Amino acid sequence: MNQQIPSQKQDSLDSQFMTAAIDQANIALQNGDVPIGAVIVYENQIIAKGYNQRHQLNDPTAHAEIIALTAAAEYIGNWRLHNCSIYVTLEPCCMCAGALVLARLDRLIYGCDDPKAGACGSIYNIVQDMRLNHRLEITKGILAEDCAKLLQDFFKSKRNSDDNCF
Repeated sequence: MNQQIPSQKQDSLDSQFMTAAIDQANIALQNGDVPIGAVIVYENQIIAKGYNQRHQLNDPTAHAEIIALTAAAEYIGNWRLHNCSIYVTLEPCCMCAGALVLARLDRLIYGCDDPKAGACGSIYNIVQDMRLNHRLEITKGILAEDCAKLLQDFFKSKRNSDDNCF
């Protein structure tokens, strides 16, 4: 399974749902956390949202993807999220990529690559590893510039402040 090339209609939907993920990232930003957001879509409807809450919850696992997965499983009433897609502003890390495989989503759509910790093609490709029992289709680069700018601005502001804990 390689990167999916979306149709024009799918590309429009992907941009719409990525905009919703960016909205979630902005909530993380307002709360002082790394601005990463995620939404999960089932039958072209957003069923779950998440944003980074590591500082807010003092929880290293409170990534946007994990929070959205928990909400989607509650909404569906099953931990298996078949026929669901997740939209994330940044390429998921190893922990989140593993959770996506375990949740059995169909698609991963993300904004910008994470060359330092990305586990969906940059450093590893956990979500398409043939040794695992499930794989996700990947579409990347949706609104990549907008997603990257959020992160760049956040880390630039942290480098220029006394609160340099990231």
